[in-house]
Amino acid sequence: MFVLDSRLQQDSIELGRLTLCSVLLSKDANYPWFILVPQRAEVSEIFDLDEADQQQLWVETQLLAQVLKRAYAADKMNVATLGNVVSQLHMHVIVRMRDDAAWPAPVWGRVPAKAYEAGQVAQVRARLREALGTQFTEVAHDA
Repeated sequence: MFVLDSRLQQDSIELGRLTLCSVLLSKDANYPWFILVPQRAEVSEIFDLDEADQQQLWVETQLLAQVLKRAYAADKMNVATLGNVVSQLHMHVIVRMRDDAAWPAPVWGRVPAKAYEAGQVAQVRARLREALGTQFTEVAHDA
C-alpha cells in the first residue's frame, strides 16, 4: 500500500493527482517548487517502477514542467530526483527565475524557506488547475 513519506508530508502540501503521481507543493514560497510522487509502495529509484510506470512518470514530469514554464514565464525549469534524505521516489519540478532567491545556484539550502502567506496556496492550486485542466484531480484540502 502506498504511504507518503512523513518528511514529504511535513515539508509539502498535496495539491492533487495526475494519473500516476501525487502533485505536491513545497512549503517554500521562494520558488514555485512542485514535487511529483508516484503512487507506488516502496519505490526509491526510477528503475524500481515497471516500464509503463517509468514512461508515465516521464510523461507527467514533462507535462508539469511545460505547463509551469508557461504559467510562470520561467527562465529555466529545474527537474531532479535525488532521494539522499527522502528515499521515497519523488521528482522535483522547480520554476526558476533570474531574480529568484538562489539564482543561478541550486535551491537546496541557499536561503531559508519562506512560508506561504494566507491565500497564496489557493492561488497556486488555481493556477495549476487551470494549466493542467482535466488531467489534474484536486484533493480535499484545508489551506
